[in-house]
Amino acid sequence: MQYHVDGEIVPAEEATVSVRDRGFQYGDGAFETLRAYGGEIFAWDAHADRLEATAQTLGFAEAIPSRDDLRARIDETVFANDLDDAYVKLSITRGSQPGKLTPDPAVDPTIVVLVDSLPRGGVDGQPVWDGPATVATVDTERVPSAAIPAGAKTHNYLNGILARLDLAADCEEALMLDTQGYLTEGATSNLCFVADGVLHTPTSEQSILPGVTRSTVLDLARAEGLPVEEGRYEPARLRAAEEAFLTNTTWEIRPVDRVDGQSIGGGPVTQLLARLYDRRVERSCY
Repeated sequence: MQYHVDGEIVPAEEATVSVRDRGFQYGDGAFETLRAYGGEIFAWDAHADRLEATAQTLGFAEAIPSRDDLRARIDETVFANDLDDAYVKLSITRGSQPGKLTPDPAVDPTIVVLVDSLPRGGVDGQPVWDGPATVATVDTERVPSAAIPAGAKTHNYLNGILARLDLAADCEEALMLDTQGYLTEGATSNLCFVADGVLHTPTSEQSILPGVTRSTVLDLARAEGLPVEEGRYEPARLRAAEEAFLTNTTWEIRPVDRVDGQSIGGGPVTQLLARLYDRRVERSCY
């Protein structure tokens, strides 16, 4: 594999960053996980918007290249590895600075693009997951946005890591609650469930990352005339649901098999939204 590091395509074994990089030292960086379908980046503008918003939150938005420049680096990396369907991770840190917590105002960002092969998506595609997910609510709470802005997708993923460490060996995703006991999101996913014919998802007014896939799925549901509700839900509401699924860029739409040991599974709404999502990918990229 070859990666893109600070403007150059280099072999994976030579792709390194400084030990003084603030992304390494403090998690002081922004990233986006993307998918290439047929060589095209899906929902690029939405990902670029969120990346720029994270950089703005971190205070170095003016130092990052334009989105056209960043997109060119991604395209070059996908092409260099002869990939059509790929996992892509774009990372931008504040760069190397003296070892002190307070950032220097002058920023020379470190920009890295990693890629890997993924199955084809769209109408003729195959999911990257082996089957429906088994999930559990965990003791690790979602950090409130008042402490660390949930909308900022930074290199510091300690909250999600600790949540995953709470899981039993037979579970694949951790669902975190907020400080009031309401469902927020998974360690790396957003949550949706169906109850009484309504598609429910934790509200973006809570401490959740505004997922690009989540947003796409909600748009598809509304366009199809499905009732959608964003609200605050206790875990018991999820366990009583008719269907449940998780969303993220890599999984797309992944049905939930069990929550806290209780069977739920997918269903007609999950299947419909998965088909609509595949068609959106097909129209956008192939």
